[in-house]
Amino acid sequence: MKRFCLRAVTISGDEIRQFSGIRNTEIDVVFGGPPCQDFSLMEKRTLDDPRNTLMSHFVRLVLELKPKYFVIENVKGLTLGEYKFFLEEVIDQFDKNGYQVQQPYQVLNAVNYGVPQHRERLFLIGCQKGFKLPNYPIGNNSENLITVKDAIGDLPEVENYPELLERDWINVANDYGKPSKYTQKLRNLEPLDNDYSYKREQDRTILTSSLRTKHTEKSRERFNATSPGQTESVSHFYRLNPGGICNTLRAGTPSSKGAYTSPRPIHPFTPRCITVREAARLHSYPDWFRFHVTKWHGFRQVGNLVPPLLAKAVAQEIIHVLNLRPLQPKGKLFKLEERNLLEVNMSFAAKKYQVDRHTIAPRSRINFNK
Repeated sequence: MKRFCLRAVTISGDEIRQFSGIRNTEIDVVFGGPPCQDFSLMEKRTLDDPRNTLMSHFVRLVLELKPKYFVIENVKGLTLGEYKFFLEEVIDQFDKNGYQVQQPYQVLNAVNYGVPQHRERLFLIGCQKGFKLPNYPIGNNSENLITVKDAIGDLPEVENYPELLERDWINVANDYGKPSKYTQKLRNLEPLDNDYSYKREQDRTILTSSLRTKHTEKSRERFNATSPGQTESVSHFYRLNPGGICNTLRAGTPSSKGAYTSPRPIHPFTPRCITVREAARLHSYPDWFRFHVTKWHGFRQVGNLVPPLLAKAVAQEIIHVLNLRPLQPKGKLFKLEERNLLEVNMSFAAKKYQVDRHTIAPRSRINFNK
């Protein structure tokens, strides 16, 4: 698989075919989630925000690539108020160019697909006219939800490892607790149903993405006084209920809007914020998956991602209508490539991938001396 880093607003479908090496190969599905923060209910919504043009370019690329099927993931806010007109324009553009969209479109909650998190996201599923439209996946009922304890209860307590104040990984040997059925799969102790991915090389004795947060004693006292399922009054952080589900994990703001870290939940048993690994568990990411070593970038990665189990449920519907019987690749073990890339800053990344270092807009500073 070839990877390349180019701007969606300038690249063409033909260039994607050329750079990826697929050339004239027929494409079954294009699956993507154009950046969507300014349609979010958690942000001040602005139709003229430059990031919102990426939805239009994603539609353009689908039409140029001409896949049989496409899936667009976005925030629930796109279905409400004045933003609904933008969504209808997207659907109309597909209709005028030989595609149909399964309607009514649906907002899917990740909690109904095996993810221990309340996370509602809009999905548009469509195909070329003449092909059979996929159905939206049917979720589980609320009686069989995965809980916070199911997701993170077996992880070693990071406060027992002072090394995690300086780095994001530690050898924990056999300090893991008894895994739930959910975490048996995330720890790669049990196979995942319908798993078509390459096998990954993983040292299960290493706990990763677990850099600790240095809280003040006053913060810890406030966290400790906050009951599970309640919001702490000063930080407005939600304390996780071990028998409940996680609130929506957010990405925080880019540097142009203050570079604020997203409100991170308080751990259900320890008076501290959760780690990136704990957030990843609550997002259904397997333990072999590594995130950026900093908390800011790591939480932004988690908060911007579609939970794998939700994406898998949608993908299964595409596989069904394509009438395919995919098989898991055998033999090759994939290793973590260039571990140092998990530590790079924006300037280094921009130079490596030859993009503008201000692709993510720089922080705006106000001069109060004017």
